[in-house]
Amino acid sequence: MSTKWIVTEIDGKVASIATDYRHLAGIAAAIAALPPEKTAYIKTRKIEMEELITLAKTLTWEDLRPFGTPFQMKVWKKLYELEPRLYSYTELAAMVENPNGARAVAHAVAINPIAYVIPCHLIIPKESLDKAKEIRAVAQKTLFKGKDLYLLDSLDMGEYAYGPELKRQLIKLQLA
Repeated sequence: MSTKWIVTEIDGKVASIATDYRHLAGIAAAIAALPPEKTAYIKTRKIEMEELITLAKTLTWEDLRPFGTPFQMKVWKKLYELEPRLYSYTELAAMVENPNGARAVAHAVAINPIAYVIPCHLIIPKESLDKAKEIRAVAQKTLFKGKDLYLLDSLDMGEYAYGPELKRQLIKLQLA
């Protein structure tokens, strides 16, 4: 996987990880609303996927500085805390105590500013999650146990800000 990631830090805390600069304007607007003494420096750098994986293993929630509404922050923090497996938007909505808010949760997931570290790629449509569970249950009865069969290309993993193929690659990478 040759994707380059752009890490934006504010005073040493990660505010964004993306494959482009899409979050930079929002970060600048959020910082502009703060008193000048609240921000000393902003830094961006490009890293390879391997470095992102290492970085994700070392960062704590306190090392992050995402900008969002209280609801978005709640969704992102819950995403950050999740065990690595596939979840549906419906499940995540219930986890953030908004069981009828799958669409609102989906929006917060879609604008997650800190890709991979806050693993929005692990959230897929409920229908796809149900199908993946069904395939995995059947595959458990085979010789190979179907470890990766639920990642078949025929399953719709849902939308992803950086494209569905990258989402599929990140899922395989994290769940392999």
